[in-house]
Amino acid sequence: MRKWYIAQTYSGSESSVKNDIEARIQSMNMQDKVYQVLVPEHQVEETKKDGTKKIKVEKIFPGYVFVEMEVDPQKGMDDQAWFMIRNTPKVTGFLGSSGNGTKPTPVATDEMNTILRNLGLMEKPKLDFEVGDKVTITTGSFAGQVGEIINLNEEKQLVTVAINFLGTVTPAEFGAADVKKA
Repeated sequence: MRKWYIAQTYSGSESSVKNDIEARIQSMNMQDKVYQVLVPEHQVEETKKDGTKKIKVEKIFPGYVFVEMEVDPQKGMDDQAWFMIRNTPKVTGFLGSSGNGTKPTPVATDEMNTILRNLGLMEKPKLDFEVGDKVTITTGSFAGQVGEIINLNEEKQLVTVAINFLGTVTPAEFGAADVKKA
């Protein structure tokens, strides 16, 4: 099972840390334990004082490097991979670790998927619903209720469902994962 973790670095050292981790993966033969190293960046257009425009690359999360690693469901993160990354120059630790040798918690899958989609590294899933479909709500206080889809938001992966609430048909918004076809 693969999970993403966040290594903390000195600000401004993200790219060199990424390169160092990638080199250590190769030299220590850890390709089966550490899969990807990512420094999320985006381009920003800057206007100089003389009016010329310049494209500048900025880090989205300064001071952080994302690392995708193999995780054992019982043991968690691999000890060798954890040690290798933690002891990479300019790495100050892991986000989600309280220190004293405790292993960090991984980034939530839905949060990481959002980051990957925003970077264009992952496609947005297509909604398997259409307006007018009958759906059952699977989570929350409306779990088990059946309603009709009245609106879809592909971009945000949301569906608006008309449900019967206290005798009145009321629209309610749900994540696509929170409903299933009835």
